[in-house]
Order: sequence, then structure tokens, then C-alpha cells
Amino acid sequence: MDAPDLPPWLELTAEPIGDPTAGTVVVSGADARSRADLFGLLAQALDLPEWFGRNWDALADCLLDRDDAGPLALRFDDAEQLLADEPPAQFATLLELCDDVWSHGRYPFRLVLRTTPERLSALRRRVATATA
Repeated sequence: MDAPDLPPWLELTAEPIGDPTAGTVVVSGADARSRADLFGLLAQALDLPEWFGRNWDALADCLLDRDDAGPLALRFDDAEQLLADEPPAQFATLLELCDDVWSHGRYPFRLVLRTTPERLSALRRRVATATA
């Protein structure tokens, strides 16, 4: 269930999700509590090029210049833990980057943040704070 003020590329959910559909990459937020962890996981999961510099600008370049055709949905399970060991501004930077990829990318892009029903309202507040 989405809040009405979420951007069109962002979905927050506590619903069970089955096997990922084509074009969906699933990453564990529990394994991406820091920027270094996040960049490492995405480098592997998205098969990013060798030149990927493991920073926000390099990630944006990789996502904006993807050579593969088709949409990309990036799903984080345990999303409440995503970048939890970083200052809040880093989570906001991730969301800004996703907005840029959705707005300027060659292919459709979606970010799905999945958590438990008990943690969904806290995740909504975190997203609202980051996008304010």
C-alpha cells in the first residue's frame, strides 16, 4: 500500500512478495546498512562495470547509462535497515538518486522498500523525512 504523497517510482510495502519478476533485483537492507555495503551489494547484484567507483555519482552514472534494455525494479527487503548505520542524509541521497534515474534514465525504474507490517509506519516516516 502506497501513501498518496510517494513519488511514482517508489513503493513501500509489508506485503509478502513471491519470486521476483523479470527485471527485479532483490537486495537485503540488512546487508546494506552502510554505504560501502550498499555499493558492494549493488555492484554484484547489478553486475556493474569495473569502473564503478563505489560512490553516489558512480552509481548514478551506472544506472543512468545501463546498456541493457528493459525496466529495472530494485527491491530492498528488510528496508528499515537500509543505510541504518549512516547519517540520515545518506538515505535521502539514495532516494534523490532514484528519482534522477526514474526521471532521466533510458528505461523505467522502480524502487520497492519492503518491511514487516510492524515496521511499515516507521519506514514511511523515514521516507517522508528523507524526501521533505
